[in-house]
Amino acid sequence: MSLEVLISSYLISCNSTIKMSFATFVVTKMAEKRQRVLSIQSHVVSGYVGNKSATFPLQVLGFEVDTINSVQFSNHTGYGYWKGQVLNEKELEDLMDGLHHNGLDYYTHLLTGYIGSASFLRYIAEVVKQLRQVNPDLVYVCDPVMGDNGRMYVPKELLGIYKDTILPLADFITPNQFELELLIGKQIKSVDDAWEAIEHLHQKGCRTVVLSSTDLGDDENLLALASSRIGGKKTDLTIHIPKLPHTFTGTGDLFAALLLAWMWHTNNKLKPSLEKIIATLQAVLKRTLHYAKERSKSSDPGFALMELQLIQSKADIENPQITIEAEER
Repeated sequence: MSLEVLISSYLISCNSTIKMSFATFVVTKMAEKRQRVLSIQSHVVSGYVGNKSATFPLQVLGFEVDTINSVQFSNHTGYGYWKGQVLNEKELEDLMDGLHHNGLDYYTHLLTGYIGSASFLRYIAEVVKQLRQVNPDLVYVCDPVMGDNGRMYVPKELLGIYKDTILPLADFITPNQFELELLIGKQIKSVDDAWEAIEHLHQKGCRTVVLSSTDLGDDENLLALASSRIGGKKTDLTIHIPKLPHTFTGTGDLFAALLLAWMWHTNNKLKPSLEKIIATLQAVLKRTLHYAKERSKSSDPGFALMELQLIQSKADIENPQITIEAEER
């Protein structure tokens, strides 16, 4: 966009009741030309979870990424010992005010992950509303990080906020099986139960729901379910994911970021997006496991060696080689 066009646009848009500095106007109009993500989730100094897991893949796939760290820890909590800081809702409000004042709050996507307090999560709803005032087409991707394996690791009052406030605002949502059970208030014992639960989230307003992992597969495979209701088209998919003999951290954060990226790149085509996501995850996890096994003298490599090998997987993130196909329901 040329300077002459910007000046002309600025003069047309301004009137006696609109007061926007020309510098701010230019920043906003230039930002509209790019895919820009605001990612609000946890951050670790060392390792790859939260924003550390999401930012690099998004950048590799062509997105500008701004991050707000809901917490900043030395390392993820699985180590058993960590130090750091927790951002509160007033500090989040201050950051958003600074962005808004300078015309820096034009985003095409909002991505949220781990949030540890009820007041902070409530303010996320205000963030969504603020960003949609600037860009009504904002896509909100929510990873409702609450727990796993039958255990909540956030305060219980967050559940009601997710149910009543966040779900109606979210375009995409990526719960695991336990989180989906929390959101619908019912245990999922079968694939039919899972589809019923997914439909419940659609009725809440979520256009795309991806159940990123379940124990509904078999001894060798996890089962993921994905469903979208976009542009009047209904798509329901399942995909079997080979199990790997270890527990990884940061995979859910990576999954949500890849969903955001590939749904945009494929113009909201769920099947190729899901296949590319799984292909990327499998490549990253296999490389991580290989790296850990080569350097460990025991069957348990420890958390430091099992940090995701994201940088080393750049080519797989850019150009995932699909080996597992999703199946239509």
